[in-house]
Amino acid sequence: MESSSPQRQLITPEDVLESLMNDGTIDAIRLKIITQLKANEELKNTTIKMVEQSKVLNTPGAEKQTKRELFDALRQELETSVLEKASKSVWELILDNNGLGKEISETVEKVFCRLSVREPPLFPSSVEPRLERGKEKETEESGGKQQDNIMDNSGSSTKKRKFDGRGTEEGTDEVAS
Repeated sequence: MESSSPQRQLITPEDVLESLMNDGTIDAIRLKIITQLKANEELKNTTIKMVEQSKVLNTPGAEKQTKRELFDALRQELETSVLEKASKSVWELILDNNGLGKEISETVEKVFCRLSVREPPLFPSSVEPRLERGKEKETEESGGKQQDNIMDNSGSSTKKRKFDGRGTEEGTDEVAS
């Protein structure tokens, strides 16, 4: 039995990740995340407020400590809570369906398609316009607040599951580094 089409090999998530690491995409995404974190005024302001309210700096005699001693004490006091807030901000960026999250998803899909010799998109976005048309029609007919909520919730939970399903190990490694 001869087949005229080439045999497709099974492409694993590890294959896609390796390709993204080798072509510099992971580094580029990491840089974009760092840039967006640095520009996050809310995160900056929260961190500044935490430092200003720290026990370390507001303890009598703190002015007599060296900068290194203060830094080490501040780090011990605030590192976990600051990193938790930064981690939350990173996940918000990664899961953003309109910004970086969308870019990451599209990039992963393109690499998967290239490796598996398929044409993108794997998951046509024709579903979204149908949902939008349904939402508009419902809104016109009856105000559609309940229908809007159903559409919004089903769309967002599907997207979240898709990202969460990819595995949090990859994201955790990125945040940790």
